[in-house]
Amino acid sequence: MKKVVLTFGLISGAISAGLMFATLPFMDKIGFDKGAYVGYSAMVLSFLLVFFGIRSYRDNVADGYISFGRAFSVGILITLISCVCYVIAWEIVYFNFMPDFWEKYTNYVVEKTRNSGASAAEVAKQVESMKSFKVTYFDNPFWNVLLVFAEPLPVGIIVTIVSAGILRKKRKSLDGEQQLATS
Repeated sequence: MKKVVLTFGLISGAISAGLMFATLPFMDKIGFDKGAYVGYSAMVLSFLLVFFGIRSYRDNVADGYISFGRAFSVGILITLISCVCYVIAWEIVYFNFMPDFWEKYTNYVVEKTRNSGASAAEVAKQVESMKSFKVTYFDNPFWNVLLVFAEPLPVGIIVTIVSAGILRKKRKSLDGEQQLATS
């Protein structure tokens, strides 16, 4: 199982990181509204390797049979490896290529709040909230890594559950076959 999980987890992580780096030059053109769509589409694309990893394990290691639990185990391990690669890529991007990310994102959120017709007090509250969030989460390495890890994880869990459900294949019991033969 270790070889399948590592192979497909690292390929999934490489796709995720590669797509992150590939979209980096276009970040200002994509913007924050469309950036979420692009980012989550890239995650789904990279997590397709979970399906193929479970299928590879079932077909090549488990003699064509796999329970939902074993399929889920294989899939979640692939997901975790991919998420670690995602975090590493984001940390490289954030600290080396986008040091002004939080300021740009804060400006976007504040402008969006302002355009929604919020009062000056609500806008000021939003600014303070963004400053506090940056200090608590983005300036603290532990919370930064944890928050970034939590971003792709739900997508990976959903893909893992769906893939495990689709790919599970139980062995036919010998008793069932004998009963059919004697009937």
